[in-house]
Amino acid sequence: MTTQKETLQFQTEVNQLLKLMIHSLYSNKEIFLRELISNASDACDKLRFEALSDDALFEGDSELRVDVEFDAEAGTLTVRDNGIGMSRDEVITNIGTIAKSGTREFFDQLSGDQAKDAKLIGQFGVGFYSAFIVADRVTLTTRRAGMGAEHGVRWESDGTGAYTLETVESPARGTEIVLHLREEERGDLLNDWRLRSIITKYSDHVPLPIRMRKTDDEGKPGEEWETVNKASALWQRPKSEITEDEYKEFYKYVGHDFADPLAWTHNRVEGRLEYTSLLYLPAKAPFDLWDRDQVHGIKLYVQRVFIMDDAEQLMPRYLRFVRGVIDSSDLPLNVSREILQGNRIIDQMRSGSVKKVLGLLEEMAEKEPEKYQTFWDEFGRVLKEGPGEDFANREQIAKLLRFASTHTDTEAQTVSLADYIARMPEGQDKIYYITADSFLAAKNSPHLELLRKKGIEVLLLSDRVDEWLTSHLQEFDGKSLVSVAKGDLDLGQIESEDERKSQEETEKAAEGLVERIKTALGERVEDVRVSHRLTSSPACIVLGEHDMALYMQQLLKQAGHELPTAKPVLEINPGHPMLARLEGESDATRFGEWSALLLDQAILAEGGQLEDPAGFVVRLNQLMLALAN
Repeated sequence: MTTQKETLQFQTEVNQLLKLMIHSLYSNKEIFLRELISNASDACDKLRFEALSDDALFEGDSELRVDVEFDAEAGTLTVRDNGIGMSRDEVITNIGTIAKSGTREFFDQLSGDQAKDAKLIGQFGVGFYSAFIVADRVTLTTRRAGMGAEHGVRWESDGTGAYTLETVESPARGTEIVLHLREEERGDLLNDWRLRSIITKYSDHVPLPIRMRKTDDEGKPGEEWETVNKASALWQRPKSEITEDEYKEFYKYVGHDFADPLAWTHNRVEGRLEYTSLLYLPAKAPFDLWDRDQVHGIKLYVQRVFIMDDAEQLMPRYLRFVRGVIDSSDLPLNVSREILQGNRIIDQMRSGSVKKVLGLLEEMAEKEPEKYQTFWDEFGRVLKEGPGEDFANREQIAKLLRFASTHTDTEAQTVSLADYIARMPEGQDKIYYITADSFLAAKNSPHLELLRKKGIEVLLLSDRVDEWLTSHLQEFDGKSLVSVAKGDLDLGQIESEDERKSQEETEKAAEGLVERIKTALGERVEDVRVSHRLTSSPACIVLGEHDMALYMQQLLKQAGHELPTAKPVLEINPGHPMLARLEGESDATRFGEWSALLLDQAILAEGGQLEDPAGFVVRLNQLMLALAN
C-alpha cells in the first residue's frame, strides 16, 4: 500500500476556535467526553440506517457500540466506535473545516463572556474540537464502512493551525480518537472511577452500549469489557422513572446543545396508532434558524431503531426549532424518505406532535408568561410563519402571537391579540395594525395620528414576516385585522355622525386643491383625496387593501423579483399650514414642484424609495430658500 501523508492548514475559523478551546472556554472541561460519545453514537446510528438497504456494510459485526479506555502510562484517553466511519474527503470536510456551520456568524456572536460563549459553541455543532480542552495532541483513525482495510485514514493535530493526513491500513470499521492528555489533566481523567462517573452523568441515556474494561483490585484495566451506561431508549421509559436532570442531559445529546432546554413534552400514544414522542423547546435559537437548507431537529426511530434525523415530514417549518425524537411502532424498518411523503401514519404522527408542541406553548403562555416571553423573543418570528402554513391550527397559533403596540409604545413584543381585544373601546369591531420596516417607522407613522388622538390601540408590526402573517391571518375571535395604511380607514361606530359631516364638509372645501394636485402629479398617483386619518402631518401614502407595503416591494425588487406596478393614493391634510401655503401658490411650475415634494416625503415616510432622489433634494432646497425669504 502506498502511504500518502500531507500537512494541511486548518480553515481560518477553525484555528480561531481551537485557540478558544485550548484557553479553557468551557467552564466544565469534562463535557468533552460527552461530545465525543455523542458523535460516536451518531456514527453508529448512520451505519444502522445505511445498512437497512445494504446489509454488507455491517461487515459481519452488527453489534454497534462505543468503547472508552485509558492508558495511564502513555497519558492517553481513547474513544472508539464501530459506526459508519469516514473517507479521506469526509475527514477533510468534517474535521479540517467546520462543516455547514456559518462560522463567521459564530465569531460575530462571541461576547467575551466565557459562560455565554461556551453555550454558543454547542449551537454551532463543533463539539469535536472540545477534545483540545484537555489534550495537546489528538489522533483520529477512521475507515468508512464498506471500504477495504487499505482505505483507512489517520488525522493528527496539536491544535496550533495545521493537521496531517495519512493513508493507513485500518482493518477496523469506524473511528478511533486518541487524546494525548496535557500533563495537568492526566491525574484527574486517567482513572476508571472518574471516567465512569462522567459517562453515567452525561451519556447514560445513549441507546447503545458504552463500554469500558473491567479493572482489577489495583484499578488497572483488564481484558474483559462491560457496559457502563443503561443503554436503553430514555423516551421509552415511564415518565415517573426519569429525572429532570436526565431529561435535560438527553436534550443536550439529541439537540447538540450545551444549554438546558426551555421546556419539553413526553407522550405515548396508543390505539389505532402507536408511537412515543419526546419533544423539546430550546432556550436559545440556533445560529441556522433562518437557513432554508438546515436539517430539522426531529430524530425518527422505528421500534427503537434509528432511521433518520432530518425527517422534515414530522414537523412543519414554522416549528423547525423543536428538537427531540419520535419512535413509531407502525412504520416498516426499511422506511425511506419516499415512503414518508404522503404516508398516513406519518401525517397522523405529525398532526399529533404539532398539537403537543402548541399545547405546551399555550400552557407556558398561561402559567409561566415570563418563560413564554423568553421563548417568544427567540422564536417568535418563526412562529409567525404558522398561520400561513398551518390552516388547521391557525386560531391556536394566533393565540400564541405577540406584538408591540401603541398601548406600551415599546419595541418589546408582549401584546397578544386577546389582550388587544380586551382593551377595545365600545363600538370598535376591528383590530388595527400597521406594518413598517422598523419599530420606529411604525411607531411614528402619520397613519396613526387620528387613532392615537382617539385612544385606539394599533399593533406595530416591524418584522419582515409580518406582511406574510397579515396576508394569511385576516381575522381573530370574530374581529377583522385591518391595516391603517391600506384602503379607506373605517372606524365604524367609533366615529360620530358629527365627525362624518365635518369630514364631508372638509372634502367639499378642498375639492379644488385636490384636483390641482392630482393634475400636477399625473401618472405618479392613482388618486389624490382628503385624509381623515391625519391630524398633524401634511400628507401620507395609502395603498390598496391587497397591496404589499412599500418597503417590502423595495426588498423584493432588490432581490430581483418583478412586481406589478401599483400606483399609490396620496391623502392630504387640508388643515396643515403646508397645504394652505400650497393652495395659495399661483405659479403652476412651483405648485407642481411642491406637490411632487409632498408625494416624495410621503413615500419616504412609508419606507419606499424615490425614483429621482436628486430631484427631491433640489425641490427641498427650493422650498427652504422660499421659506427663508
